[in-house]
Amino acid sequence: MTPEKITRPQFPKNFIWGVATSSFQIEGAHDADGKGPSVWDSFCEINGKIADGSNGHVACEHYLRWQEDVDLIAGLGVNAYRFSISWPRVQPDGQGDWNEAGFAFYDRLINALKAKGIEVHLTLNHWDLPQALQDQGGWAKREVCEHFTRYATEVARRFGSRLDSICTHNEPWVIAILGYEQGIFAPGIKSRAQAMAAVHHLLLSHGMALQAMRGLGLKTAMGIVLNLSPIYPASDDPKDIAKAKLDDGLILRHYMDALMFGKYPTDVIEHLGADAPPVVSGDMATIAQPLDFVGVNYYTRNFSSSGNPWDVASTGNLVTDMGWEVYPQGLTELLCRLHQDYQPRLLLVTENGAAFKDQLVDGVVNDTARLDYVRDHIAATHAALQQGVPVGAYFAWSLMDNFEWASGYAKRFGLVHVDFETQKRTLKNSALWYQKFLSEK
Repeated sequence: MTPEKITRPQFPKNFIWGVATSSFQIEGAHDADGKGPSVWDSFCEINGKIADGSNGHVACEHYLRWQEDVDLIAGLGVNAYRFSISWPRVQPDGQGDWNEAGFAFYDRLINALKAKGIEVHLTLNHWDLPQALQDQGGWAKREVCEHFTRYATEVARRFGSRLDSICTHNEPWVIAILGYEQGIFAPGIKSRAQAMAAVHHLLLSHGMALQAMRGLGLKTAMGIVLNLSPIYPASDDPKDIAKAKLDDGLILRHYMDALMFGKYPTDVIEHLGADAPPVVSGDMATIAQPLDFVGVNYYTRNFSSSGNPWDVASTGNLVTDMGWEVYPQGLTELLCRLHQDYQPRLLLVTENGAAFKDQLVDGVVNDTARLDYVRDHIAATHAALQQGVPVGAYFAWSLMDNFEWASGYAKRFGLVHVDFETQKRTLKNSALWYQKFLSEK
């Protein structure tokens, strides 16, 4: 099947088609109606951390324009929307009292989506930890697990019966490694020991939250979302091959082995030495709760080199505005590998998309490269289905251009163009293609 020939009817009738966003990237209203500051609010205040010097104070004004955005989502023809709750919007300090105004916003949003027949796929933590908890050590401290579990349980108690799925954490690798080891994302710490403690506490809090939420008797599907990719050695050099195996351990096996088998990979623990996760008896059994799904965020493949960094431009494939190689077949390979090695009950493609230098000309964004990217990755998802992989969803990242973390507003991932001065939304040609694809019977 060539990507150009892919059609919606080739997928199962119950396949989930969606778009995805996250709270900090689109909501704005950073201190409205009792919301507390998050680690990303604080990180944006540090000079030089955000490429364009911007912040999330306004973003896409989704907190004010949510009704317009629900209509936009419904107009695309998707049957699902994946978004996250801002923890500090509903519990400003991450502990203590709940902020009813914050909960009321999400209550209205969920009701509006359900009224349109759109499934609600909710993420509890898409990186915006309450700053008050970071002041106590954040994810590097074990105490945060109890706070997260209480938060998760309250959200599930209030909304669970209306939700189609609940994801505990989005991309714990990014939170821990980019935030606590490399320092290029919030909270901006550079400590491998803290990063590995953060990894463990993210996974532990995931397991604790699943236990607590399931204790409510909900039928809602529950899981976690990971950023994953195939990793290739940059050459046939044994050192590069060994480095690729270790990197695969640090990025994929460290998470999947813990979640599915209740153990961390031996080679990774040996490599980490004194920085290995602070495991307490019983932790690994708690982490390895049965999962209704594993969410997969895929953007590109990776290469490992023991020497100089691999130059993706040398592959001859198109490179996105993020500098990431366009490699759709990597998604098929990844989904097949996860199925073969871990046998998860269900895999969901929870994020997939690309940033390009879009131009709005006479009301049109002719983003051919993104259109091709989305189409080809949908075809790659279908290829995995044909090989017996239980894939149940495809969510395009993102619904609209937004605050792209440390890149600010300079990188556009949206199917919908946003003029950040006027907040006008314009469907790009990629959105029109997705709309047409979804209308096929």
